[in-house]
Amino acid sequence: MSIRLRLTLWYTGILTATLLILALGLYFFMNYILFSGIKTELKDEANYVLQRVRALPTVSSQGFSFNFELEGRNSIRSSKLLVQIVNLQDGRKFRASDLIEAGIEFPDVTPSKVNCVLAQECVFDKVKIDGYDFLVYNAPVYPTAFFGPKDQPIGMLQAAFFVGQSERVLVLLRLVLTLSMLLVIVLAASIGWFLARKALRPIEQVIAATNQIEKGADLQRRIEYQGPGDEIGVLIETINGMLGRLQGAYAELEEAYSAQRRFVSDASHELRTPLTTIRGNVELLEKMWKQMMQAEPSNLPAVELSLEAMRDISGEAQRMSRLVNDLLALARADAGFQIEKRELAVKPLLEEVARKAQMLPRSAEWIVGDLSPAEDISIYGNQDYLQQLFFIFIENAFKYTEHGFVRMDALRHGGQVGIRIADTGIGMEKEEVPHIFERFYRADVSRGQKTGTGLGLSIAKWIIDEHQGSIEVTTSKGEGTTFVVWFPVAHGSGLEGGRENSHSIGEGNEV
Repeated sequence: MSIRLRLTLWYTGILTATLLILALGLYFFMNYILFSGIKTELKDEANYVLQRVRALPTVSSQGFSFNFELEGRNSIRSSKLLVQIVNLQDGRKFRASDLIEAGIEFPDVTPSKVNCVLAQECVFDKVKIDGYDFLVYNAPVYPTAFFGPKDQPIGMLQAAFFVGQSERVLVLLRLVLTLSMLLVIVLAASIGWFLARKALRPIEQVIAATNQIEKGADLQRRIEYQGPGDEIGVLIETINGMLGRLQGAYAELEEAYSAQRRFVSDASHELRTPLTTIRGNVELLEKMWKQMMQAEPSNLPAVELSLEAMRDISGEAQRMSRLVNDLLALARADAGFQIEKRELAVKPLLEEVARKAQMLPRSAEWIVGDLSPAEDISIYGNQDYLQQLFFIFIENAFKYTEHGFVRMDALRHGGQVGIRIADTGIGMEKEEVPHIFERFYRADVSRGQKTGTGLGLSIAKWIIDEHQGSIEVTTSKGEGTTFVVWFPVAHGSGLEGGRENSHSIGEGNEV
């Protein structure tokens, strides 16, 4: 849930609770104001009538009882008042003469009701009489001292006012309050949502700017803010300052990195010329000394010693040439060099690689496996770089495989063609596999006994990425390593059949 939504819900809830309390307070206050006056007037009118009530004793066949009548004229002074007296002994009802024909039936008076009225707990009642709202006042009627004890009521006076109009006012008030609350809550929630969005818009700008920084797209961007210098303003000012420092640091880093790339590239180019000259002169001297050996056999020991030194110089020059070429390739990769690609047939390329690999120095057996899955398959690539890629894996396999074999096969799966190079060499630990494509990384201490720069697999990874390919590695310590390089097939070279499992030597680790 977003902060904007949480803020809106919070103050909408607080506003709703506040309005509900105010509405209930207003409703009950209006109810008190309306009915307090009615109750006072009703009580006064009922007490006036009660003063005129006379209990007349009567004797009949059923026993001693009372009749009730109003002293003076048998009527009431208020036209709004409805009055009846209930005889508590026999339940008879006595009404004013002008109410006899109205046919209005008051609520029944039960013993529990009498006790409640005597305890002053339910003197007033809101009831419906014949479907109309009435407020009823209940008062006990006591006999005179001559006819009985004054603390024992003999009747119950029920006086009522019609309060339908007041009830309609309260109903209308409830409706107005409810609709007003709903309208205010919806309006407040909408305005609150808008204000929260406006207040949090700088935060959205902060998020957008940090996303730009994360993607490295635009470090010159700053967060615009024209609001007050509150907490958000201070935050944005701090972030803008941080962005400025990051931009400066990134510019310095990029400049240093560019200088490094230029240095590596320039140094590689500069070193290639003298290395080529050294190798050419060494080869020339070697030819000349061979001719001297044939002409003057007596100088054979000195010439052989010189030739051995020249061979060492030539070997080191070749190793330096390979290092320079590797550095130049990586410098091109860092500079964003795009390999020029065209559609290539895979099988002829693999056959050419297999032929040349046969002539590499090695102690392991070279096996060319099944290349038929690459038949009539083409990919978009650069022949020179792809050959360099395959030779990197093959030369590494020969280097770390003293016994056994190195094998190359072709695989296919859907829209991809794979080249598998497997060996029975020293293998690697599973912890080493994620690092083998890092520059200058040598996977095992024993590998340090072998010549190499640690750049070959980094160059291979770059070539694979440039060809939109992928690589699988399966290895087991002491048993061997298998590399499978997958390339997407060029358009029009459809493939069928399932993907074959990589040729792994023993139980290995795969990435």
